[in-house]
Parts: sequence; C-alpha cells; structure tokens
Amino acid sequence: MEHVRYEHLLIFGSFMVAAWFIVIYFLPRMLLIVFKRAILIKGFGDGPIPINTLYTQPQASFADPLHASSSRLMTTGVNRDTLITIGWLDLSKGPQILHVPDMAGRYYSVQFTDPSKNTNFAYIGKRTTGTEAGDYLISGPGWKGEVPQGTSKISASNNAVLVICRVLVDNDLPIAHGLAKQIQLSPLT
Repeated sequence: MEHVRYEHLLIFGSFMVAAWFIVIYFLPRMLLIVFKRAILIKGFGDGPIPINTLYTQPQASFADPLHASSSRLMTTGVNRDTLITIGWLDLSKGPQILHVPDMAGRYYSVQFTDPSKNTNFAYIGKRTTGTEAGDYLISGPGWKGEVPQGTSKISASNNAVLVICRVLVDNDLPIAHGLAKQIQLSPLT
C-alpha cells in the first residue's frame, strides 16, 4: 500500500517537473511571438509598424499613459522615465544601418534581442558606446560585405531581431522625443 502511494507521488512529481520545464522554456518564446504580432499588426494604435522601421512612442501616451487609447501597444511598469522606440528587423534581404544622434550626455540604450533564443546579444548606449552620434551596421548570420567607413558592425545570429530603444526623459519630454525620433534605420545600399 505504501509503495503505491510513493509511486503516485513520483508520477505527480515527474509530471510537475516536465510542466515547469515546458512553461519556463516555451513561455518566453510564446510571449515574443505575441509581442511581434502586436508590433507588426497593431503598433502603437496608428497602425502596423512595418518590418525594418522604428516607431517611437507618442508623447501623449508617455505623458498620460492611463488615458491613452486602449488600442495602443503600451509598455507599463516601473520604467516610466524613458521613451520607447521599437522595431522588428528582418535581415534576410541584407543588413540595416542604425543611426543614433548625438545624445549630449543623455542616458539612452538600444537593445538587440534574438527572438529565437530570447537573448539580448548587443547594446548601444551611454554605458557601452557613449553618447556621441554613431552608425551601426546590423547584419544577419553569414553576411559578408563591406562595412562603410565610420560604421561599427553588430552581427546577429538570427535574421529576425527585436530592437528596443530607450531615451531618458528628464522633465524635457519634447527634447527627449525629438532625440528618440532621430534614431533611424535604413537599408545598406
């Protein structure tokens, strides 16, 4: 009798370990799929955000997030001091050039995420590259070509890349928004 009881506990425990593994392994990937769909189809409420373009959070939704339209893609939580600029890259047709303006000492960051592994593989920003203007070539796996002079190369292990830019708002929303809008993507010509 006692043997049967432990057998059920062993089966239940094995099932729980397997369930937790599935949740831990697949949940982040499922959330990224939902996030990609939200970006590419819904956007910030102004319509879809096309592949290989960046879209900056509107000033109104930053200034008054509680009264922003519910149709907008919003990032909420404790990070309410930075404007968000977001985009989804497809590098299968070639690299993209990311231009960052001179931030004049202001905190900013550009995060590059590989959605297939849910890992960040590169950062540009005040802490890593400084605040001067810069151009960065983002290339997919196996790309071989000339990197333009004065441009730094960032190699992605996947052709799909999620880009999230943050620009600090320090009681100067119009200035910060203007700087965030200057973070631009263009194809390598």
